[in-house]
Amino acid sequence: MNHQQLEKDLEHLEHVISRISADDRIPLSYWRNRIKSVSDGILIPSQASRVKRLNEALRALEAREELAANSTTTR
Repeated sequence: MNHQQLEKDLEHLEHVISRISADDRIPLSYWRNRIKSVSDGILIPSQASRVKRLNEALRALEAREELAANSTTTR
């Protein structure tokens, strides 16, 4: 993946991840795969940091989704 495309993908993911929730129509697994595809590219240090932040934000969403699922099944 070339540098410009990688940058566009990172910007898009940063925009989307900051606005999605576990209840969105597109499953979190889709966004996990998108982040993985970006992280498989050759990253400069600043891009690697951005991917790390994206992973952390998505992990937080996944944890909230799991908590919600667990609280629903225990009721």
